[in-house]
Amino acid sequence: MDGPPRSLRGPCPFVEDSFSRLSSQSNIYGLSAFPKPKGGCDLLTATLKGKVICFRYQSLRQKIRPVAKEVQFTYIPVDAEIVSLDAFNKSPPKRGLVVGITFIKDSGDKASPFLNIYCDYEPGSEYNLDSIAQSCLNLELQFTPFQLCHVEVQEESGCETVFLLSGHDHQIHLYKENETLHQFEEQPVEFFFPELTNLPSHVLWLDVVNIPDSTQRLTAFGCQNGFVRVSHVDQKSKVVLQSWHVQQDGPISTVLLFRLPSDGRADTRGSSTVDPCPGEVQACLGNYDLLVTSAIELSVVYRDVLRKGLDDQVTLPESDQYDSVLCATVADVDFDGIKEILLATYGQELLCYKSCLGGIPDPEAVESGLASRLRGEFRLLWQRSFQSPLLSMAYVDLTCDGVCELAVESLKGLHILQHSLTSTAALVTERLRCRIPLLDNQGSGERAETEAGGHLPESPGTVTEIDREQTAECIG
Repeated sequence: MDGPPRSLRGPCPFVEDSFSRLSSQSNIYGLSAFPKPKGGCDLLTATLKGKVICFRYQSLRQKIRPVAKEVQFTYIPVDAEIVSLDAFNKSPPKRGLVVGITFIKDSGDKASPFLNIYCDYEPGSEYNLDSIAQSCLNLELQFTPFQLCHVEVQEESGCETVFLLSGHDHQIHLYKENETLHQFEEQPVEFFFPELTNLPSHVLWLDVVNIPDSTQRLTAFGCQNGFVRVSHVDQKSKVVLQSWHVQQDGPISTVLLFRLPSDGRADTRGSSTVDPCPGEVQACLGNYDLLVTSAIELSVVYRDVLRKGLDDQVTLPESDQYDSVLCATVADVDFDGIKEILLATYGQELLCYKSCLGGIPDPEAVESGLASRLRGEFRLLWQRSFQSPLLSMAYVDLTCDGVCELAVESLKGLHILQHSLTSTAALVTERLRCRIPLLDNQGSGERAETEAGGHLPESPGTVTEIDREQTAECIG
């Protein structure tokens, strides 16, 4: 499919803040971000030769500086090859950080796969990474591991976060904490995830989204043989409500469920007292799109899977022109409230796509006269080149300033990209300017109401007055 002309493409809004070279290469499962108790995130990245690096920003000499430090996780042999890792904070009211690492140990005549789960139960050490790295549960596996991820499941006693691990045995394996024994145990996946049974091939990527304000979820996975399935599941009854699948030609590198603003569909929540029909129930749950990236085909987005299944497909132009797409993420990187799609390729390119949904203003497309042709599609917004193939990425707040950074892992090391300070400051200033009339009107209305009600007028130093003064100071 022909995309919009290159004249519609803008510059990449990111600048590289730091680069940490790794002792050996990583892979598509080798990067994980985890939230810190006091806000912000840290990164864990693993190399194939058994090294695990923690990357964070620290305050050093009155400046925020990037720090990359190797973490000495126990029970990882020196000859081990790390396959995947993941980290999460336990679901409240439980406390603590949990880290999972899969690796393959070279035992001479055969390779032995393992899963190590690290968690410290000592009070005061639940989030101390160095202490956690010394508290290991070592599990020998009977299959070759692939992606390791975590999912929060709903139980009668509350929410619980579990590990899901895909294997070459065409199965998904589930590991859940036994709080009494202070360890994680494998449990039958069909009890929690009936949609993850009878898999036609080994799963390369799995994504699960719990639908807010409901007991339902969406589960999507992509396989080595090109098979993609999406399931709509009720967690309370453990029933698969709906399921859709499609067969593509090549291995699926990523599947991601995400939401974009609807194209004019009304939200039916609270509009009727009678039981809604199935279509209305799905509208209540929201419209979820599915991104599917392939090793040899164009990347595609399936629109509104709850209502349309996998029938409404939109391609991402030129996404097959830079070798295989190895990873993807969805985030609002231009601060307009609408998420963009980021693809990272083995061809050393980072691609950013913008939605051209009807009802969403796209000034560049409107000005060019292409808005009608692009409606409902995605256009390539910008791209950035790197010096080596890109493997994985995460869009998280590493500096605890409220603005996310883009961490991109390549064959050479870890790149940290930050939003341009100049353009971000200009955007903040412009939005503050827009806020001043609203604050003035709000203050005038409140003063009129208090005077009409016989109360004393608003005195200097109230919240509205202070907000207005602070806003003016920021602009000045």
